[in-house]
Formats: sequence, structure tokens, C-alpha cells
Amino acid sequence: MRKLLPRLALLGAALTLFACSPSPEAARPALWHVESPDGETAWLFGTIHSAKAPLLWQTGKVRQALDDSHEIMVEVGNLADENEVAATFARLARNEGQPPLSQRIAPAERPALETLLKKGGYGDGDFAAMDTWAAALTVAQAGANKDEARNGVDRGVIAAAGKRPVVELEGAAKQLGLFDSLPEREQRDLLSAVVAEADRSDADLAASWRKGDMATIEQETRKGLLADPELRAVLFVGRNRDWTARIAQAIDGGKRPFVAVGAAHMAGPEGLPAMLAQKGYTVTRIQ
Repeated sequence: MRKLLPRLALLGAALTLFACSPSPEAARPALWHVESPDGETAWLFGTIHSAKAPLLWQTGKVRQALDDSHEIMVEVGNLADENEVAATFARLARNEGQPPLSQRIAPAERPALETLLKKGGYGDGDFAAMDTWAAALTVAQAGANKDEARNGVDRGVIAAAGKRPVVELEGAAKQLGLFDSLPEREQRDLLSAVVAEADRSDADLAASWRKGDMATIEQETRKGLLADPELRAVLFVGRNRDWTARIAQAIDGGKRPFVAVGAAHMAGPEGLPAMLAQKGYTVTRIQ
């Protein structure tokens, strides 16, 4: 679940490198070329939203695709404005009179929740004025290093846009609104997924991203909260379908977009490459 959070650019853009950052790590991330029946062009680039060290993600082919594009499409355009994103989160998250967090989860999961709360310096009653989805995303960040999110590739792509327009596929308010619209039962499933995945390492996912290993990344999209059919429909499939429509419109309009979103959204038969191919576009992985 922690992998999802920066992917959604939440909690004050918990999705500036500094002088003591580790040495940059080389990467060969996944990139696709898209062509419409009329010959219009786009590129799909799978990003990673946080990393322990800066990433050398601008391979020659990625740089060329960026140079050939006319606009940049990302999930959220104001990632660097942490205060604005945090304010949006706070506005949507507030809900007075909620029960202790332990009462919003199965008894068998409460010891793990207690451990997670202690790790983040929280108490069981600290979320009495917060929706369950927001509490889940908050405790999922327990012990997280904000500077890892600042190493995310999304920010790098936005910085590399230059004078080209940066177009949001969603924006923070819409992304967070998806969580806010979940029924309470699904919000509690989200909390359960956070607790269950709290001790999982993101190292393997980061390694898969650096190698462009989409098969392994697809396997990750079928675990945790995305294994829940209702959550998957809202947070993965539905979003990809909406983005596909936006991307197709940009392609057909001659915008030549460079689309940079979390690599998981590129994975499998419900990923963006597959959905665009189903619409009649020619989608080719650039090796």
C-alpha cells in the first residue's frame, strides 16, 4: 500500500534533492510509442513516485521522446506545491466523531495496527476527526522519508517540461476525491490493506521499475488493496479508462503528448497501453 501512496501524490505530495543524497542510480524504465490510425503520435512513460536515491531516468530514448513531444501529461501537476496538496487532503479528510481506528478494523488485525501507529507516533484516538481512507493513507506513511518522494521521477518529468504545457490527468483534488467517495466498508478494506502491507519492502518494486520489468510490476497490481474487486475497479481500472479517453483525445488533436504516470498504470490487460490498443492505436514498447 505504501507504494500506492506516492503514486497518488498524496499527503503533501508524499508522492529537491539535497546535498547528502545517495549517488544517482541508473535505470532503464519502460517506454512506449503510440500511433493513431491517422499517424498522430504519443509516448507512454511509466514512472516511480519515490526512491531512496535520485534516479538517472533520462535514457537517450526517453530524452528523445520528451524532445519530440508537444505537451506533458501527468497525474498531478503541482507536486512541488506540498502545502496546496496537503490543504486539499485536510479539507477532504475531515469528518468529526469517528471511532478509534482500532474499532474500524478486524480484531485480528489490531496488534499490527498498534505497531504501525507506534511507528508513526500516533495514538488510537488521533483520527477521531478523520475519514477512514485518510487515516489509512496517513498511517501508511509511518516512518516514511519525505525526501524519497522528492526523488520521484514524476517531479523530474515536470521539471524537464520546459516551456511545454503540463496537463493534469486528474489533479490532487480528484485523486483524493476518489478515496473520499468510497463507501465506509471499502475505506476499511483500504485500512486493512495498509496494515497488512506495512512491513513489505518496496525495494523489489524499485528494482523492477529500474529494469522496466512490467511482468513483475503487473503482479504487484494484483496484490494488496488492488486484489479487492471494488477498490480495483475505482482506483485502477476506472482511472485507467478515464485517462485513456483523455490521452486519446490529446493524440487525435495532434498534441503529441508525453504521458508520464505510475508504471503500474501501464501494466497488464487493464493498463494504458492495452486500453489504447483496444481503441485501435498502435502501441509499441521501445526497447
